[in-house]
Amino acid sequence: MQREHLSAFIFPSTDPHQSEYVADHWKGREWISGFNGSAGTAVVTMTSAALWTDSRYFLAAEEQLKGTGFQLMKLKIEGTPTIAEWLGQQLSTTQSPEVGIDGMLCSASEAEQLIQELRHQGGITLRTNLDPLRQLWRDRPALPDTPIEIQPLELAGEPCSSKIQRIRKALRQQHADGMLVSALDDIAWTLNLRGQDVHCTPVFVGYLLISSTNVTLFTDQKKVTPEVRQYLSDNHIGIDDYQNVAKGLKEYFEQNILMDPAETSFTLMKAPARDIVRGTSPIPAMKIMKNEAEIRGYHDAMTRDGVAMVRFLMWLEQHTEGETEISIDRKLTELRAQQPRYRDLSFDTIAGYEAHGAIVHYEATPETDIPLHARGLLLLDSGAQYQDGTTDITRTIALGPITDEQRHIYTLVLKGHIQLARAVFPEGTAGTQLDVLARQFMWREGINYLHGTGHGVGSYLSVHEGPHQFRMEWKPQPLLPGMTVTDEPGIYLPGRFGVRIENTMLIVPAMESEFGRYLQLEPLTLCPIDTKPIDTTMLSTDERQWLNDYHAMVFERLSPHLTDEEQQWLRQATAAI
Repeated sequence: MQREHLSAFIFPSTDPHQSEYVADHWKGREWISGFNGSAGTAVVTMTSAALWTDSRYFLAAEEQLKGTGFQLMKLKIEGTPTIAEWLGQQLSTTQSPEVGIDGMLCSASEAEQLIQELRHQGGITLRTNLDPLRQLWRDRPALPDTPIEIQPLELAGEPCSSKIQRIRKALRQQHADGMLVSALDDIAWTLNLRGQDVHCTPVFVGYLLISSTNVTLFTDQKKVTPEVRQYLSDNHIGIDDYQNVAKGLKEYFEQNILMDPAETSFTLMKAPARDIVRGTSPIPAMKIMKNEAEIRGYHDAMTRDGVAMVRFLMWLEQHTEGETEISIDRKLTELRAQQPRYRDLSFDTIAGYEAHGAIVHYEATPETDIPLHARGLLLLDSGAQYQDGTTDITRTIALGPITDEQRHIYTLVLKGHIQLARAVFPEGTAGTQLDVLARQFMWREGINYLHGTGHGVGSYLSVHEGPHQFRMEWKPQPLLPGMTVTDEPGIYLPGRFGVRIENTMLIVPAMESEFGRYLQLEPLTLCPIDTKPIDTTMLSTDERQWLNDYHAMVFERLSPHLTDEEQQWLRQATAAI
């Protein structure tokens, strides 16, 4: 920093593709700070350091930042300064302060906003052409080079040629001749290709440049097998080296090019020699609408995942004592891996016993791992990547006797889950308009949670898929048939316990009336919801009926795939209340 005349440097948590989960090569924020959550930004000045993260990671970050010199900044908490405000305070006596950030690791929209905010903090300037980690991180992992794989058409449901044709049509509606695709899951979906470059997410590192006549994939050519090379050739898709994307943009021949400032890095946004159309990529809106083959794949994957979950829950009943958070994680992964088409976890399992359940994105380590006992609550959030679908499920399980407070909180969360699951709403309703259904009962008692209530789930892609969501903050994306979305309210009492109940849902037609078309949520997840912790006096007749109907469906769908002993266990676990 002294050599480069920088007063501060910013380390974001993303990669050049604005990914939520990134390859090890780009985990610079984790390397510099020691905090390993999926979201956060570290800032280092000559005399201080701070890290911003959201409520999911407050407790974990406090532990991991102890002794590092980093101050924890809690996002969306009153009194927490923004990065620009904090830098304004820290650099108030510095002459002509300059702040650095790697322009490949921040989106154009984020960089432009930061430039404006820093200007208002006494004229601080932002420099984007430096990556200090190239020199500092001496054992930095190399860029991943795992082979690219073809996603079979019977699972993808639509050939890549058709998807590219639809993308070009959407581009014409935005008066654009072509576009640069940076988001890795958008590239994988468009080309019907998958990879293993990112932990738990079946994508590969690359860029896709689409013009009115040509398509070029920029990726490490060592990853392209002869089969994939032939597949790309058959679909008239060229291949170039990953590092040549800026050169490809400079040589782009069309009149203009669409670049999504929310997805394109600040550096690449400045690369094209042609006019830039700043607009939203049309691909996410296509990707979230699942076709018949993808929906069929979800149902098949959820059935296999449900079998694994039933076998795990049955095993857990008999093996609570002597097990730990890490050992049950390994057991569940082992049972999932036995299922056909299993490829990987969809995220690192969250197994939080008692007080650890209050840490929203807790991940047990050898240092934090604790034994389970036949009492209290276990929060288990897990999922898998099957080649025909991605799963995401949370169950909170009573391992034995629980307190009246735990019973009450568990039932509040269950009521919220059921009320959202029972929703019937006009087509075009946004998830923000339905979020209150999950929170209404806890709000009446002055209780809330700070994370979203639901997110989309990819088709053998990212476990978090947008832009539609259930959450308090306004997200205008309308809900439409064919979208997947989770239903996962929770309550977390720090130092005591946490409760979350989550199913992955499919949005389907409900009815048509003189007022238009109405939609509803159909559960995809097949797994018993623990009835032992329920205070049944708190459930309405409708809520009780929904739970009984759901459990009847779970038994009907899963029992043909289970042994007699497993069927007997499931019959009891899904018994009507």
